[in-house]
Amino acid sequence: MHKPALPQEGSDTFNDQVRIVLVETSHSGNIGAVARAMKNMGLGNLWLVNPASFPDEASYARSAGASDVLDRAQVVATLDEALADCVLVMGTSARGRKVPWPVIAPPQAAATAGEYSRQGRVALVFGRENHGLSNDELQRCHYHIHIPSNPDYSSLNLAMAVQVVCYELRMHYLHSLEEGEASPNLEAMVGPGDRGWDVPPAEVQEVEGFFGHLEQVLVDVDFHRRNNPRQLMTRLRRLFQRARLDQMEINILRGILTSVQKAAGTLPGSDKQNNTADEGQEKGHV
Repeated sequence: MHKPALPQEGSDTFNDQVRIVLVETSHSGNIGAVARAMKNMGLGNLWLVNPASFPDEASYARSAGASDVLDRAQVVATLDEALADCVLVMGTSARGRKVPWPVIAPPQAAATAGEYSRQGRVALVFGRENHGLSNDELQRCHYHIHIPSNPDYSSLNLAMAVQVVCYELRMHYLHSLEEGEASPNLEAMVGPGDRGWDVPPAEVQEVEGFFGHLEQVLVDVDFHRRNNPRQLMTRLRRLFQRARLDQMEINILRGILTSVQKAAGTLPGSDKQNNTADEGQEKGHV
């Protein structure tokens, strides 16, 4: 089967497929330094989630000739907005989590991003300067990227971390151009985004819609209580993120959930749900 080409470097398509997302950056100069690091490595699609200050003089001064990256930067209020149309999300994390998540090093992150960029948009997410990404934000990622720096002095500033990841992405891109094939570690990958898969990978907004639907059904059947979650949804997120669902699989799963709601009489608008609501109103419970 013919392998889709990597998006061309420097083209609008390439910049549209791979985006760097910065979450709540507090120092605007760091945004400029990130823009410079991106342009060095042939990237230009920068998304800013609720930055403290942008645009301003400090960001442009630190960009050192990468002002065009700043001019095109997308500013959004929430991480969900930045990720909605992406099919793969990877976030940087410097520490372990109570519920472990799939962790990869920058070279593997670049290879995975390169494979998925053939079929959809890829987001590489970087957190705040002082404490990185929150647990909730990291749960929106398929993989956590860990940069194996010196354990005795492991702290990287924001632009340095972006530079490391973007360098590996560029190296994978150049290797793919030279070889004309995916690198060997990609040959064993099987899932949406890979060669020959029959259905496009699901976008984040579709996956998040499924998670919301799943949680509601689990509450409806009294399997899950939102005020006592026991990390249930975190572990279910990890399970389904690891599966890398495609669009058809999302539709199948949501169809199953809807059938459960119909059988349980909890589907919005169903007679049983309306009767339950009426009874609750009479008793003063609603």
